[in-house]
Amino acid sequence: MAVTTTKILRLTFETAGGKTFSITIPDPKVNLQQADAETVMDMIIEKNVYITTSGELTRKRDIKVINTSTEDLYDPPQV
Repeated sequence: MAVTTTKILRLTFETAGGKTFSITIPDPKVNLQQADAETVMDMIIEKNVYITTSGELTRKRDIKVINTSTEDLYDPPQV
């Protein structure tokens, strides 16, 4: 029974159609700064990297670093 911890960076944008679109990046660097994440988001919007079903990305909506801890309580016996 092991405990695993994962960390992701979630960048959320608003689209031209008024919907949200998120990009999830695993294992962001430890000393990630808000300004760094915002710069990347600005570049993604400026260069139209993603076009969604509700249109192009128009503005930054949210930046989150999410830590998840999972405790595995059962593993089936190995055959």
